[in-house]
Amino acid sequence: MRVLVRILTLLLGLALAGVGALLAVEVAWTWARPVQGPLLVPWPQWRDRLAELTWQSGSVRLVAAAVAVAGLLLLLFAATARRKDVALLDPGPGITVRTSPRSLARIVGARVRAEENVAAASVTATPKRVRVRAVSGLETEAHLRPRLLDVVAATLADLPLTRKPKVSVVVDSPKDRS
Repeated sequence: MRVLVRILTLLLGLALAGVGALLAVEVAWTWARPVQGPLLVPWPQWRDRLAELTWQSGSVRLVAAAVAVAGLLLLLFAATARRKDVALLDPGPGITVRTSPRSLARIVGARVRAEENVAAASVTATPKRVRVRAVSGLETEAHLRPRLLDVVAATLADLPLTRKPKVSVVVDSPKDRS
């Protein structure tokens, strides 16, 4: 969701910059040659059309509703795009401690990679779940997986987490394929 908000922000910024540049060009053109009329945007016709409209016109109400819905959607996107930090136990009153899921994954990954017969490991962490994918060329999944589950559980137990995430461990071993 954060990517969507960033893309929308970029598009809105570019649109606003384009409108600003167009306005600057139109103003400069009108100051330089007021008799010739507008350069790109037919603003005199737009001004005449807008002068005919009232606040009770259907098209004005439709545009207002569309702008309100678009604004509410943008607010919803921005509200749900927050970073999902991992909460830690507070060391004292009035002190809140949080860490990123990436930091949690690095800690768990370092412990898993330090284990014997683990050639490589990738760890993905969220506040609710820790996923470990380990590669071993010497041990089968049946032998290595329980040990890695214990290592990950011990690592998470050592950390002052407010909520213990669920753990899943997958071991990829060539010995299992034969």
